[in-house]
Amino acid sequence: MRLLLVEDDDHVAAALSAILAKHGFTVTHARNGEEALQAVLPTAQGERPSYGVILLDLGLPDQDGYQVCGRIRKLTTTPVIMVTARGDVRSRIHGLNLGADDYVVKPYDPGELLARIHAVSRRNAGPEEGTGPTGAADGTHLHLGSVTIELPTRRVSVDGEAVPLTRKEFDLLALLAQRPGVVFRREQIISEVWRTSWEGTGRTLEVHVASLRSKLRMPALIETVRGVGYRLVAPAA
Repeated sequence: MRLLLVEDDDHVAAALSAILAKHGFTVTHARNGEEALQAVLPTAQGERPSYGVILLDLGLPDQDGYQVCGRIRKLTTTPVIMVTARGDVRSRIHGLNLGADDYVVKPYDPGELLARIHAVSRRNAGPEEGTGPTGAADGTHLHLGSVTIELPTRRVSVDGEAVPLTRKEFDLLALLAQRPGVVFRREQIISEVWRTSWEGTGRTLEVHVASLRSKLRMPALIETVRGVGYRLVAPAA
């Protein structure tokens, strides 16, 4: 996922960009409000930059971050997360009323920020966007090459042949398949599929991934991103 980071402190931006890159994000850095606005404008060829999320600091040198948020919201529907030291309730309410999708107060835990990025991007992804460039969806079915996932009936087939999965295997596959190519952190998968924390459940996740690869007869379908998590690599049709 590509992110726009609007942060005037280069040291803070560098540290956060390194964390985000480690978790599979591509970061574009804007140092002030004007750079942020230019980053979301269409190019001379009419192409609009594509960002999954915009992380917006409010203490910018050229204009107030609230003003920038209001102007960004008129240009794009990309989710905006305000990241700021202004932690009072009035500031939070004002930011959300201007169109921010979430509000994170500094200092923050990087894991919480990553979870919030994934949360707002999931809420913003429609059926077509959520399946990525090589997948397709009709709102109830996900089609990934020869793999079909029927969400209402919880059925999975490969080349029309049904593949029996356990409940957790289906939940894991459906989660990854809704955003092919996007890296899901191990902690995020455990939280969403098993509804628990990471401690003591890492081996369970590995076993379920191995089982899916075997049952679908597609070892390369789910890619391990070392030190981060997993992503689904959509097969060719």
